[in-house]
Amino acid sequence: MSGVLPRLACTAAVAVQAVLAPVPAAAAPEPRRSVAQLLTDLQQLYRRTEQAAETYNATAEKLARQRAEVTRLDGELARARIALRGSRSEAGRLARQQYQSSSDFSPYVRLLLARDPQHALDEGHVIGRLAGERARTVDRLAATETNKDALARSARRALDTALTLGEKQKKQQDDVRGRLADVERLLASLTPQQLAGVARLESAGTADAQRRLTESGTLGDARTPSAEGTRAVSYAMSQVGKPYAWGAQGPASYDCSGLTSQAWDHAGTPIPRTSQEQWARLRKVPLGELRPGDLVVYFPEATHVAMYVGAGKVVQAPRPGEAIKVSPMAANPILGAVRPDAGRGAGL
Repeated sequence: MSGVLPRLACTAAVAVQAVLAPVPAAAAPEPRRSVAQLLTDLQQLYRRTEQAAETYNATAEKLARQRAEVTRLDGELARARIALRGSRSEAGRLARQQYQSSSDFSPYVRLLLARDPQHALDEGHVIGRLAGERARTVDRLAATETNKDALARSARRALDTALTLGEKQKKQQDDVRGRLADVERLLASLTPQQLAGVARLESAGTADAQRRLTESGTLGDARTPSAEGTRAVSYAMSQVGKPYAWGAQGPASYDCSGLTSQAWDHAGTPIPRTSQEQWARLRKVPLGELRPGDLVVYFPEATHVAMYVGAGKVVQAPRPGEAIKVSPMAANPILGAVRPDAGRGAGL
C-alpha cells in the first residue's frame, strides 16, 4: 500500500490562507520564534516523519515476506494432506489384502504339507515382499502424519506472525499520519514572510554545506558508472517532478527509498526497500570514490537516501510536499555512501 496522503501545504499561496486561532485577551502572547528556530522545528518534524515512514516501510516489507511464507506453507500443507490420503488408502488396501490371504496355518506348516515345496517357497518370497511393502507403507504413513502436523503448526505460527505485523503496521501508519499532521499545523501557522524567510535560510545553509564539501576535496575525481548504474540514474532522472508520498514506490509518486529501490530494480539489480537496509546491507564506498548510481545516505539513523548523479549532485524524493528533484549532495547531513552494484563495471 502506498499510504499516499494529501500533499502538504507548504507554499506561500496556501500559507496566505492560514489563519491563526485567536488568543484570549487575558492570555499572555506566545513568544515569537525566529526564522532559524522555525527552520529547526520544521527540519526536526520532517526528519521524525521520514524516520517513522521508513520504519513503516520496513514493517511492510516484513509483512509481505511473511504473507508469502504463509502462502508457501499453506501449499505444502495441502500437498501433505493429499499425500496422507494416498498413504492411508494404500495402507487400507494392504490391510484388506492381508486379511483376505490369511489362514490358520503358519508358512512352515504350509511348506511341509505342500505337494510342490518349490512353489510354496516361491509363494513365501511373495508373502515376504508383501510384508516388506506393508512395513514401508506404514512407515510412510507415519512420516506423512508427522510432516503434516509439523506443517500445520508452522502455518499457524506464520499466520500469527503475519497478524502481529499487520497490527504493528497499522500503528506505524497512524504514527506517520500524526507526524505529517504536525508538519501541516506548523506550516499553516506561518505567515508568507516567515515561509519565505525559512526558505531563504534553508537554501543558504545548503549552499554553505555544499561549498564546504566541494572545497574539502572529499568528492574526488569524476568516475564512470557501470551499465547498471547508468540505467538506474536514467530511471531516477525520468521521475523528476513527480510528488513525494510516504510509502510510495511509483509510478505516480515515491518516497526517498522507494525511488532508489525502484531505480535499481529497473536497472536489473534489486536492492533492499528501506534506507536503513540499504545502508546496512550494501557495500559502503568512500565519498571520494562515488560514481553515478551510488546511494548517498543521510542522518545518523540512515533515515534518508538519494542517488548520486555526478558533479556533487543527487536526485532524490526529498520530503512531503515536495517533488522529486536534483539537489546539492550536502542538502542533508551525510552519513555515508553505498554501492548497489559493487564489483561491476568501470570506475571500481
